[in-house]
Amino acid sequence: MSVSGATPTAGASKGATALLRGGLGQWSALAALAGIWLTFQALNPRFLSAINLTNLVLQSTALGTIAIGVVLVLMIREIDLSVGAVSGFGAAVVAVLNVKAGWPAAAAIAAGLAVGAAVGGAHGLLVTGLRLPSFVVTLAGLLAWQGALFFVLGETGTVNLQDPAMTALAGTFLSPGVGWALGCVAVAAYAAVVWRRSRARGDHEAGSATGLAVRVLAAAAVGAALVAVFNADRGMPLVAVVFLVLVVLFDGLMTRTAFGRHARAIGSDPDVAARAGIGVDRVRLAIFALTSVLAVTGGIIAASRLLAVNQSSGSTDLMLSAIAAAVIGGTSLFGGRGSIWSALFGSLVIGSVGNGLDLLGVSSSVRFVVTGSVLIIAVALDTFSRRAAASAYE
Repeated sequence: MSVSGATPTAGASKGATALLRGGLGQWSALAALAGIWLTFQALNPRFLSAINLTNLVLQSTALGTIAIGVVLVLMIREIDLSVGAVSGFGAAVVAVLNVKAGWPAAAAIAAGLAVGAAVGGAHGLLVTGLRLPSFVVTLAGLLAWQGALFFVLGETGTVNLQDPAMTALAGTFLSPGVGWALGCVAVAAYAAVVWRRSRARGDHEAGSATGLAVRVLAAAAVGAALVAVFNADRGMPLVAVVFLVLVVLFDGLMTRTAFGRHARAIGSDPDVAARAGIGVDRVRLAIFALTSVLAVTGGIIAASRLLAVNQSSGSTDLMLSAIAAAVIGGTSLFGGRGSIWSALFGSLVIGSVGNGLDLLGVSSSVRFVVTGSVLIIAVALDTFSRRAAASAYE
């Protein structure tokens, strides 16, 4: 009789502990998304139509881009309450330079992103240099950058975008052939990444190969469904491709680089990270700068979709929705745990709730109540998973 080093019960216990340690948020977000879609489809058959799903993606990309930055800052156990105001301020700078000053779109966008980096760097310096709480610094930033938005826009309060290069970001839809080609490239890239990770772990058994094949086939099915839905309407939105590229790039940054490992270590325990020789302040400074750059990027995407920037751009509910999206998607409020993909899943949940309620003609007040309730549930799950994981170690 052969003797195994681990019993089935021990293996199951280890798997459960790993799941709890990793958090339940992303799985919960996917389950919530499926439930939300089925519910709204039952209430309004137009919800899962190609045109509405395309609009849902367009509505979610700006929020999701800002949520990427929120994920970054939450992972180092900090917070940024200014992301909404910074997104509006940065978009206003871009709009004014392009429309009133006559700058080319590329130059205006580059200047707006530079402003975002400077704003985030200022936040980071106050947090790392003066040791001020990030909550206080970014709360003050929320007010200050909202005022800066009003100042930049001037008396008119609105700047309409007419430059085709500015409106093309959210107004361009790819042809069916290009959409299918990009879908194939995305699935092939995913298969390559999964295969390399499997080889790195030394998974050479038949069961591992079968699991890998199932994951790739599932990704191919999802990708084909998405491309088919987009092509049934206007085609794949360019802004959706941009958002997905940002998710993949920042996921790689946080999972495949020393910078990402250092950020996670700081979120888990900054004192231990400092004793290990990690430049805690440098990482924090960089994260705050990246968070603001992503906020401005989201603001530009929103302006391109709405064809204007006004005094309500980057309003407070945008900041709350971005934080809710990050947490609902699976990023922990307690630092050290999360994934950039949380921004995608969470923004789709938030966007689906808003989109579905709009189709039903429900007031904004109800939407805020529903979103807040979903956020409470997500935080409760996060708290539960951390307590359960801690108990598993005892």
